[in-house]
Amino acid sequence: MFNFDDASRKSSEVMEEMLKSYSEMAKGFQTIATEAGDYSRRSFQDMTSFMESLMSARGLEDAYQLQADYMKSSYDAFVAEAGKLSELYADLAKSAYASKARVPTGSSTAVVAAEAA
Repeated sequence: MFNFDDASRKSSEVMEEMLKSYSEMAKGFQTIATEAGDYSRRSFQDMTSFMESLMSARGLEDAYQLQADYMKSSYDAFVAEAGKLSELYADLAKSAYASKARVPTGSSTAVVAAEAA
């Protein structure tokens, strides 16, 4: 027989797990957005510093060396940031998969009884 108490309890459990999952996803996206914003700020500061140094270069060789050094450091920083972001996205995907595994998907006795009726 269909039991409203069991159905209500089961739907509450599912809703709690879904809300927990959404919260974890939001935190993951917040972390990624914060990291991307920090990288943008650091990149802009590095570019500003480079431009100031370039304007004060005394010759063509100095300017070339400054540009080569900036490009190397900029590339290294980009590769490091890409690694960080890929780890954050992987953690987010793992979290999403783990939360999906926690959501009860089996048929409860209330649902089976309701389908039989």
